[in-house]
Amino acid sequence: MASITIRNLDKDVKKRLRIQAALHGHSMEEEARSILKSVLSKEPREPDNLASAIRTLFKPLGGAELPQTPREPIREPKEFGMDI
Repeated sequence: MASITIRNLDKDVKKRLRIQAALHGHSMEEEARSILKSVLSKEPREPDNLASAIRTLFKPLGGAELPQTPREPIREPKEFGMDI
């Protein structure tokens, strides 16, 4: 089995890990192993595109209906003559 050392762990994170470990009757090391195993055993999901992420974010709020912006036809390009 491999070993890792985690440096610069935030005090609050360490405290919460210690409390959660105690609640589960584990050592902090065993609790950390359990958390890592649980999180990493899940299949990674495809990231949403930006539009889907925004839609997901605002769906619980009732979404947003935006009016269609009328579009004008594309203008003809200007011609620049070469008067020398």
